[in-house]
Amino acid sequence: MRPTVHVIGAGLAGSEAALQLAERGISVRLHEMRPQTGTDVHQTPFAGEMVCSNSLGSTEIRSASGLLKAELELLGSRYLQIAAPFRVPAGSSFSVDRHLLAAAIEHALVDHPRIEWVREEMRLLPPDDAPTIVATGPLTSPAFARELSRFTQRRHLFFYDATSPIIRADSIDFSRVFRATRYDKGEADFINIALDKDAYNAFVTALVEADTVDIPDFEKGVFFEACLPVEEIARRGPMSLAFGPMKPVGLTDPHGSSAPFAVIQLRQDDLHESLYQMVGFQTRLKWGEQKRIFRTLPGLGNAEFERFGRMHRNTYINAPLIIDATGRARARSSLFFAGQLSGVEGYVESICSGLLAARQMARYLTGKPPLPLPTKTACGALLHSIANAAWKNFRPTKFSFGLLETEAVSAKQRNVSKRERKELQAQEALEILQKWIHRESF
Repeated sequence: MRPTVHVIGAGLAGSEAALQLAERGISVRLHEMRPQTGTDVHQTPFAGEMVCSNSLGSTEIRSASGLLKAELELLGSRYLQIAAPFRVPAGSSFSVDRHLLAAAIEHALVDHPRIEWVREEMRLLPPDDAPTIVATGPLTSPAFARELSRFTQRRHLFFYDATSPIIRADSIDFSRVFRATRYDKGEADFINIALDKDAYNAFVTALVEADTVDIPDFEKGVFFEACLPVEEIARRGPMSLAFGPMKPVGLTDPHGSSAPFAVIQLRQDDLHESLYQMVGFQTRLKWGEQKRIFRTLPGLGNAEFERFGRMHRNTYINAPLIIDATGRARARSSLFFAGQLSGVEGYVESICSGLLAARQMARYLTGKPPLPLPTKTACGALLHSIANAAWKNFRPTKFSFGLLETEAVSAKQRNVSKRERKELQAQEALEILQKWIHRESF
């Protein structure tokens, strides 16, 4: 009889891992501290909640997130399957109603006959002989983080992350904004706020001079580059936002006589179109400052905020020292790590690591050796990267095409555009993954 697998944490990675194991006939004991013990950023008591954004990234195969999702579909990701009915308009982005999706993930886990819930905070790892997947996420509780430090004999690492404000649709003046998607890709799914040069400069000045939530002196500057607060981006130079989250490319303001100097986009956050999130506007501004500054923007003069942006601390292990390319702990063969705690960064990357940890755990339980994914696949390249990075300055990693093994570029990939090359690499990755799936089944 197979032993029960402990899955600690019911975020994106933990939910995916638990469902993958249960649907392979393996009993799961799913440990989740919420809602009994909350966090600073979760808004619901449900599993699998996306907290920072409602987007799973682009669906275009030549994009990093698009290739990852295509691979996850081949691998049978339950999270993506459950998410599909909850998509909201967002051009080529796979964006969802976060709260309805979290409720659906919760129901899928609660209703599964092979999943037993334990609704309490874990403070210790299960015994060495208990197969375990740790997926407590970046908001790991202080007590369990100390336990991980004891196990790894390393002080756990961290960086600061932030969420974006969410605005109530009925408080937006739609006569002063316009609907469009960059380069007219898909429907006009985004609300766009156009600024001229003077308005942009005034806005940047206000961000730079605004009051922010304090960070202890010894932790200042510990931000994740892929998710910088807008005020930190603004401090890097007056044009940094115009080339970042406020870039105006691919958009034409029907109200203006010239192209906008900068644009802020709002993306639908729920299926009922009652909430909109400020795209790329993670912030640690104090709440009063957010209201004051963002209400100076066209169309947001009377904005009501469903959620203000806020800063939070993300915990992760030093993956190169702790795990191998299958997510298994080097010091304990029955223990796997998944999700952002394991050193991957991003929603889709977390789902990927949870899915693969479950598949590798299933192999372990049947006495089969680990079977890492090829590094010419997105999932394989990602896990290989975090397991083999330089440990002294390790930071969480998102997948990019630069991680794919490219030592043998084919002739047809050599003399084509960057866009075409990515499409060819993506096709090759999916073909290689299909072969790996066939091999794994035996």
